[in-house]
Parts: sequence; structure tokens; C-alpha cells
Amino acid sequence: MVLDIEMLRTFYSSYGHKVASARNIVGHPLTYAEKVLFAHLYDDGALKPFRRGEDYVDFRPDRVAMQDATAQMALLQFMNAGKSRVAVPATVHCDHLIKADNGVEEDLPAAKKVNSEVYDFLRSVSEKYHIGFWAPGAGIIHQVVLENYAFPGGMMVGTDSHTPNAGGLGMVAVGVGGADAVDVLTAQPWELKMPRLIGVRLTGELSGWASPKDVILEILGQLTVKGGTNAILEYFGPGAATISTTGKATICNMGAELGATCSLFAFDDNAADYLCETGRSEVADMARSCAADLQADSEVYDNPENYYDKLIDIDLSTIEPHLNGPFTPDAATTISEMRTKGPREDYPMTVEVGLIGSCTNSSYQDLARAASVARQAVEKNIKVKGQIIINPGSEQIRFTAERDGLLDDFRRIGAVIMTNACGPCIGQWHRHTDDPERKNAIVTSFNRNFRRRADGNPNTYAFIGSPELTMALAIAGRLDFNPATDTLLDADGKAVMLDAPVGDVFPPRGFEVKDKGFIAPTDGDTSKIEVVIAPTSDRLQKLEPFEAWDGNDFTDMPLLIKTKGKCTTDHISMAGPWLKYRGHLQNISDNLLMGAVNAFNGESNKVLCQTDGQYKAVSAVAKLYKAQWLSSIVVAEDNYGEGSSREHAAMEPRFLGVKVVLAKSFARIHETNLKKQGVLAITFADKASYDLVREDDRISVTRLSQFAPGSTLNVTLHHSDGTTESFAANHTYNATQIEWFKAGSALNFVMKNK
Repeated sequence: MVLDIEMLRTFYSSYGHKVASARNIVGHPLTYAEKVLFAHLYDDGALKPFRRGEDYVDFRPDRVAMQDATAQMALLQFMNAGKSRVAVPATVHCDHLIKADNGVEEDLPAAKKVNSEVYDFLRSVSEKYHIGFWAPGAGIIHQVVLENYAFPGGMMVGTDSHTPNAGGLGMVAVGVGGADAVDVLTAQPWELKMPRLIGVRLTGELSGWASPKDVILEILGQLTVKGGTNAILEYFGPGAATISTTGKATICNMGAELGATCSLFAFDDNAADYLCETGRSEVADMARSCAADLQADSEVYDNPENYYDKLIDIDLSTIEPHLNGPFTPDAATTISEMRTKGPREDYPMTVEVGLIGSCTNSSYQDLARAASVARQAVEKNIKVKGQIIINPGSEQIRFTAERDGLLDDFRRIGAVIMTNACGPCIGQWHRHTDDPERKNAIVTSFNRNFRRRADGNPNTYAFIGSPELTMALAIAGRLDFNPATDTLLDADGKAVMLDAPVGDVFPPRGFEVKDKGFIAPTDGDTSKIEVVIAPTSDRLQKLEPFEAWDGNDFTDMPLLIKTKGKCTTDHISMAGPWLKYRGHLQNISDNLLMGAVNAFNGESNKVLCQTDGQYKAVSAVAKLYKAQWLSSIVVAEDNYGEGSSREHAAMEPRFLGVKVVLAKSFARIHETNLKKQGVLAITFADKASYDLVREDDRISVTRLSQFAPGSTLNVTLHHSDGTTESFAANHTYNATQIEWFKAGSALNFVMKNK
């Protein structure tokens, strides 16, 4: 059965007309991204030649997807919006809260028990508001979306930064915070700065050990984690046709690590095949009927340099397997370079664990290629050196892989099969080790490798590679093992080589599953359904509106923390054991900025409390300031809030009295989340002014009475020696966003004007 079929029929019946109208109005050939964006304007009459990177545009997405950790806060906000049902198709996916410990047989029942309160809440709120519910064990949100909901030409927002995974099937899919999702769920305009366009022309064809994962790892090395900010990456060229849909999804998925708004591929025969193989032949037929508009216009492909803001050329034939890391996904290293780079950088060279799966690499093809390498360890009598952990992407993939013997291939070399969930990738990995602080190396097919991310150990050096390379390195037990050139010793001491991986794109006997774990949205009257949140719960808490701006400048705010270096949303609001508090703003706020490095002492979670002169945890100091009715300020460096869509990274400082975040620059999603929650997000007009901020400063932000689009605010540092220094600060607020600030949050503004 095709889900939401009537919505899809309506969409495709009007899509071609909307594209033609857009082309006529803007007066030039259109890229594929432009076609999808223009076809989803909130008001078709507002169409004009928008300025990329400057104009804010209102859109009307087709659907919303939420994972269980982020869905809690998104739906708690939605419950305050006064609506009886969601305005667009929406789903909740229970995938993040499941710990990876001893294997699916033990872990899934344990998760259902431990998280029962949250799962019951999500199920009941889904039932009440007509939301589809994917139960624990059903699969990882982005793989489930790709298999069931993504469609060429569509637009979706999701409360997870890797929502762009759906771009592999031609969808503009954007990771957002919960407040943005509520806009869409309540039929409000969803606002987005018109993205710049980065064209990626693919030629050649991958071969040998090279994989789609290596394409995005190579691009990350070129663009860095900031290179895609406020941009859509649009892939095209003859090389694109050689990559499977799930391979394209892998590439789009990790576009999040570039800071990109999203990434996408045009519709092609591979996409049609994937739709058919996943039971959506009717959708494939509808897409074929408007195939010409599910790609860029021919003039764009003929002269791409005239239509994209930046053009990147990638010859797939030259792509080499990569290991990106440690501690950041853009530290690109080809496997052939690791032999010299590893010792030079003092990396731990023994691979202790190989982890395969996650939302970016858990398709049937991924598992099949990794299994082809695993079989060789048995067939060639090679002793496996490292531990291997497998996380299938969905119950459909797991069931089919079990039927086809792929999971047994893994088990024969000692692999542990975990739940169809995020587990190790999100920090829900209970690693069995004698020394949780020991320096060591792991290789994963995941997408994030920030320090402490996987197992909580700051000395775990996590490297990102393809599933097949991860498997090979776990077998070899060496970080510098190049499977294309190096040999291994079998049990008899004979040198043997691993053959290049192979694997079917689709299961030869088709996909099969007994129970997907899906509860469809309720059709009937749900007015009598109550969503119960126990007042004594330590995991769920009803939200109270944030206070509105009082109309005055922010004066004499104590500095809460001046962060040094990389400060991701993981640093601002850690995952791991804190995931269980995602529905309880008060409790999760205890982790505020605990991973951030204090610029004045180089330590984490140790900042000066200006009221007593003592050093304390960041949240403890923030609470003391709040109790004394003191607003506070956070100062940070470049790309503040890099990483996930984690809305709590904006809600926690707001809850604890932080009124301003002053940074050299912001990551896109986090800046939006701060604006949505009523935090003033501003940047240094001169980045060198960051160096002027002292540990015991009181800081004022003035000229708020003149706060307007394009205005400049003033920052004054009141030093303890009685001197002051002032400098300008910039912002990117438009008129609507300023109204959010004045109202105290975007949700307050919506409720005030409903």
C-alpha cells in the first residue's frame, strides 16, 4: 500500500504547471532544486527572482518526520498551538532511545521497558493528532522515510539534521528544530533563507573498494563543515546514473556534515526502480509522467557554471576509499595516506571496533557489500581482529537480510546484531571495555564522530568510512590497512588478499517483512483521547511559554561562558544518557554547555560564577544567575551550533536565562533554533572583538529599540577594572523573526496572532 496516496496524486497533478509558471516568472532555465522550491511556495503569488543567500522565503512542505528524541519537544510545543490535528502528513519514529548493549534480543525489550513512559506519550499524542507512529524496532527514521515516504519533487522537514537523506530520492528534505516543524504542522508558513546552489557534477564510475560514502567524504575534505552553509548541493552528470538510490541517499545524508540546507539528486531510472522495489509503482509512474521537471533544465546541464553559485567536479573513477576523522567529519584522509598520516598524528593504529549501520549506511546494498567482505574472512581462514557491530536500517531490511543469510555471514565472524536503531551513532552505545578512558581507535560507517559521541570516551578516535571498508579494517585490526593493496595472514601464515566487495542493490527475491512496526494515523474522532503527562514525571514536562521581551536593552549581563574552538550542539546539549530527558526541559537543562571548552581555563563545565567568585558547572552558574533575576550571555567562535538539529541546544539556554548568544558565526539550524526560542543570536562585526571579552565581564547589548532588518546592535564590555570597550554586532533577523523575539518565541507569536 502506498501511504498518503491522495496527497501524492494531488502533488503530481499540479507540479508541472507550477514549474512552468516559475520558469516564466523568473525568466531563466531552472535547476532541479529551484523547481522543487518554487513548486512549494506558501503563496504562489509571491514568486519572484529571489536573491540566493539573502531573501527569506515562505514554503509549504508536504510532510513532517520526527524521531523519538526530538518528537517529544516538537509535539509538546504543538500541543500548545491549539490544533486538533496536524495539517500535513506526519510521522514519529522510535529509534534514538534504544541502547546498543548486548544485542537486539536483550536491548529492544529493555528499551521498551525503560522508555515506556515516553513511547506511551508519543503513541498517544500521535493517535490524538492523526500522526503515523513507527514503534521501537521499526527502524531508523531516515531509512524508513526513504522506503515509505520520500518521493521525487517533494518537500519535507524533519526534526533531525540528517533528514536530507531523502534527497537520494529527489526530495528537498531539510533538518529543522521542533518549532519549525510546528509551523508546518499548524499550516503556518515555513520560513527559509533562499539557499545558494552548489552544483556537483559527477563523471566516471565508482569501482573496487570505492563507494558512495567516499564521494561525500571527499567533498567534506574540500568544503569543510562550513562549506555548505545556507546552500543546497545539487548532484548531476553522467556519474549520477551509476549510483543506486540508497547510495545517493548516503551522499545526501552526510551533506548535513557540510552544514548544507539539503542535498538532492534528480529523478532517474534508479529512483523509479527503487520506488517499484519498495512497493510504490504508482508513485514511479506519476514521477515518470513529469520526469523532465524532476531534473534541471537542459540549459543548466549544458552550462552549469552559469546557474550554480559554485561548481564542483568529481570524477568517480578517481575516488579512493576514505577514513575521515578523528573528532570531525571533514578531516579527510584516503586509506593510502593513512600509513604515513596515522603515525605522524599519533593516532592509535589498532582498530578495536567496526560499527556498521546508521541512517547513512544501513541499506540492503550496504549490508550485502559488507557481508561479501565478512564471508571472505571465513572462506580465506582469516582471524578477525576487531569487534564488529551491525545496526540494520529498518525491520524490512533486517528481515530480508536475515532471510537471505546476510546476518548469518556477520554472525559467523562474531558480529553482534543490534536493534534497527541509532544506538552507537547517537551515543546510546554501552561499550564493554575495561578502561572507558583509554586511547583507542574505532571505525564506523556513521556520519558523526565528535569527541565523546559514540561511547562517551574523549580518547576514542572515531573514523568514518564505508561499511565495506569498516568491515575490512575490523578484520585486519589496523587503521592503515589498505584492502586494495595489502595482504593479511591466514591461519596458516599464508599471505592472502581480500577481494573487492560486491552486493546486490536489491534483494534478488524482493523485500519481505512480517511486521513493519507501523501504526497508521487515526481516521476517526480523537477528541476524547487524552495525552497524559504525570506531574511527577522526570522524563516529560508540559511546556510553559517563555516570557516576552520587556522592550529594554540587555544591560550588565554576566558572561556565562566564552567557548573556545569547536562548539557543536553535542557540546551545548550532550546526547547519550541525556537523551532520556528530551521531553523534560528542566531536567535536561542540567547538561547545558557541559561539553564546551572554557576559553579562559581550557576546561569543560567549569566557569566563573561572578556572584561568588567560585568555579562551577555551566548549568549551576546559569541557575544561580536566573534565581537572582540576572540575564546572561554566551560568547562563541565560528560555526557555533554545528551538528544536529538539537532544539534543546537553544531551549536550554533560554530556559536558564541566557538572553544573548554572541558568536563569530552560526551554523544554520542552530541560528534558526535560537531565533525561534527568543534568544538574541548576533555576530561580531569584527571577529577580532572576540579577543576583547574577559572572564569577569558584564556585557550590555544596546540599540534594541532600533532593532530592525539590516540594523547594527552595540555591545559594551564592562571590565572589572572599571574600563569599557564597545563594538558593533550584526544580525540576520528579518521583520517576522524580530516579532518572534519581541513575543518571546515564535510559538508565542503564532499563538498571539492565531
